[in-house]
Amino acid sequence: MNVKILGAAREVGRSGFLVNCDGANFLLDYGVMFGRRGTPPQYPEHVKPKEIDGIIITHAHLDHSGYVPSLFVSGHCRVYATPPTLELSRLLIEDMLKIEKNYHPFDIPEVYNMLRNSKEIGFREKVQKGNSSFELRSSGHVLGGGTVLVESDKKRLFYTGDINPKGSRMLPEADLDIGEIDLLITESTYSQTEQKPRKQSEEDLIDFANEIMDRKGILFVPAFSVERSQEIACVFRNAKFKHKIIMDGMALKVNEIMFQFPEYLRDPKIFADAINHSVAIRNDRDRKNALTEPCVIISPAGMLVGGNAVFYLQHLAFDSKNGIALVSYQGDGTPGKKLLETGKVSSRGHDMKVTAEVRQFEFSGHADRNDLFEMIKNLKGNPKVLTVHGDNESCIKFAEEIHERFGLEAYAPQVNETISV
Repeated sequence: MNVKILGAAREVGRSGFLVNCDGANFLLDYGVMFGRRGTPPQYPEHVKPKEIDGIIITHAHLDHSGYVPSLFVSGHCRVYATPPTLELSRLLIEDMLKIEKNYHPFDIPEVYNMLRNSKEIGFREKVQKGNSSFELRSSGHVLGGGTVLVESDKKRLFYTGDINPKGSRMLPEADLDIGEIDLLITESTYSQTEQKPRKQSEEDLIDFANEIMDRKGILFVPAFSVERSQEIACVFRNAKFKHKIIMDGMALKVNEIMFQFPEYLRDPKIFADAINHSVAIRNDRDRKNALTEPCVIISPAGMLVGGNAVFYLQHLAFDSKNGIALVSYQGDGTPGKKLLETGKVSSRGHDMKVTAEVRQFEFSGHADRNDLFEMIKNLKGNPKVLTVHGDNESCIKFAEEIHERFGLEAYAPQVNETISV
């Protein structure tokens, strides 16, 4: 078994791994890495569609799914993913193309071509190609998100994609009953971080929201449209929060998709209750009306890059009775990161000091350091480990720690390397 590293090596973004297993070529993810504003995106290394026996998309986030349509510009191959992953990938990729018109080497026709060549598969549904097979297992990361198990008579590989072993209010825990493996490709995003217990983060967010309501303000919660917005709505509903919860932007389209696939949720009733008790914003008039009374507004974009977040920032950021709760990862070079580090946002071409109270809360959909070590400790077999999908230092340090703790051969590969087991 050989694995060629196409992306996500000592970096977060453009995930892509080409696995040759007993003669079959499987492409695990093929995503985009967005640059700082004004810089072009980066893509995984090129592969030829005719040489691929199957593309497996672990989940819909663009750093894992966003470059798959490029394989349909002058060729095609079969794409495999869960039904929610295909629906959400279409939504996110189309939105990316709308925002970044003529920016990428493919367009809507290639997205439709990708979908025409897609096959829906469920968790634990084995797909056979020659002497090899693969299957998806639930990852606990986003709706329909999976890990991948690739196997032949000789070798078995487990790829985590993005994983959250404990799941969340929305999602069941990850399925880690995978048996003996020879190679682990694991994300390293938060391998150097111990996250605050989720219960504590939820309580802190509710306390902050109540403080803002007491001073007759509005709490703005910029959140990723897929999963995070819905989870935050569930957190407020669970706490029996007395004020209005408003949802806006692409999160509303994601809500509709999630209602179509209740079997992928931890508890569909809890989700439905939270969404049905929120108020959906459908137009500018609704948006302006929302600002007339104390409430919580949940709206993308999670890092304050575009979307309706810009509207809400302009109207809420410069009044000290309001609050801004950052519940999503804030990437380098994003307005959200700038707000955290400088207390300023760009408004009408100028950097302006934000007077609303800003706080950050940990609601990651990824495993933290302790979760990752626990997962590796419980692995069967004596696998080689590749640490990917983390910054340079995280991947390298995590590999060293895995070797020290468990005696496993662990390595942080670089782009274009081929690893054999």
